[in-house]
Amino acid sequence: MRTREPRLGEKAVQPAGQGLPKLAASAAKGLTGHRSTRRAALRGTGSLALASAVIHVATKLLDSRRPLRHPPNAVPSSRRTSGTAAFVTAATLESPRLAILLLPVAAGVAAARVRSGAHAPGRVLVDVTLGVGIAAATCRWWPLRRDEPAAGARPGLPVPALPCGEGLVVVVNSDAGGGVPADAELCTLLPKADVRLCGAGEDLHTVLRQATAYVSAHGGALGVVGGDGTVNAAAVLAADNRLPLAVFPGGTLNHFAADLGLPTLKDTAEAVEAGRGGAVGLGRITGDGTSTYFLNTFSIGVYPELVRAREAREASLGKWPALAIGMLRVLADGSPIDVTVDGQPRRLWLLFAGNSRYDPPGFAPSYRPTLDDGLLDLRLVDGKHPFARTRLVTAFLTGTLARSRVYQETTAVRLRIDGVGRAGDYTRDGEVSPACDTLVLDKRVRALTMYLPPAR
Repeated sequence: MRTREPRLGEKAVQPAGQGLPKLAASAAKGLTGHRSTRRAALRGTGSLALASAVIHVATKLLDSRRPLRHPPNAVPSSRRTSGTAAFVTAATLESPRLAILLLPVAAGVAAARVRSGAHAPGRVLVDVTLGVGIAAATCRWWPLRRDEPAAGARPGLPVPALPCGEGLVVVVNSDAGGGVPADAELCTLLPKADVRLCGAGEDLHTVLRQATAYVSAHGGALGVVGGDGTVNAAAVLAADNRLPLAVFPGGTLNHFAADLGLPTLKDTAEAVEAGRGGAVGLGRITGDGTSTYFLNTFSIGVYPELVRAREAREASLGKWPALAIGMLRVLADGSPIDVTVDGQPRRLWLLFAGNSRYDPPGFAPSYRPTLDDGLLDLRLVDGKHPFARTRLVTAFLTGTLARSRVYQETTAVRLRIDGVGRAGDYTRDGEVSPACDTLVLDKRVRALTMYLPPAR
């Protein structure tokens, strides 16, 4: 089909600006079978959008000074080339195994542009370089993630080996966000396991307590399929009853299972059959005489609202783009909180506590090299400095957060926070909960016995 040339004063059709983001968004939503592939699709989507925005802004600036100096199709062509280079580079940074599939695509787009005569090879090279540079720059504020088991959670404790899953009672949360019929796959991987499906309308905690009581009476091990919130509920029961726990990833993000080195159901099934075990620590929150636990993170300040803002956009954008947009909105509309931290009055935008030390440093903690170091990873954003939120966003976007005066990073074994009730809610493993006035954070070291992958 022949395309009509735009008339004078009429905007040219820009298929590249419209088609590439849609294609990338489809990839980000569809490539979810493996964590590294999903991260690759999300980083690629974000890099593509950033490259397209840079080309758009640069073109507007040039047009304001030298109008009509480029052919009608030059801008869409530049977007297509830079966007493709950004997407492919970003995706292969996260998952190098995708290079064999994606690099020919990028080379084909660049070669087609040269053959069409849209621009000279030098201009195409400039656009490709721009896309590659933008993708590489995302690593400053969106760190690359490694898929390795936590060093401090290597096998080292005796746990029962359960061939074919005999003696394992597994609770499957059907409401978890993974979108995979895990019960059917588990029955194939471990045909002798007692798989109990917690369906819609059933109380997860009741089903978990019944499974825990059965394992305590008959021996064996407790298993759970779900996201971090589901795993948290099972972990507390397993720790209190001194039962080994098998964590099968079945949620949307599965941070805890990933840090254990268990990205798939098959990995956990192999650990159960082999009887490989180790111990990890739990973060503990004590307030009003009661205690609860967190496997991953605790936070107060704007983060509870940030979680809500991220969840509202995560299904369509992916975690990190939704997090970036949510952060900008929450910082624009929110306000810092006044609390007392270990006896010192503080005005904070955010207080984050991780169960064990997180890497990398900065505002985007991604993974833990160990899950049993006995430490709380603390990250605070100070709200008392002038233009604190502007300085925070600028430091975040430029990758200079570690040198910013509004940001503090340290570790501790215990932390007392007073005045939390006035501040509102707190988050625990991504779940928002009401806070009492005083909270004490510490660790239960080596509290939980886990099935783990082999040492690498």
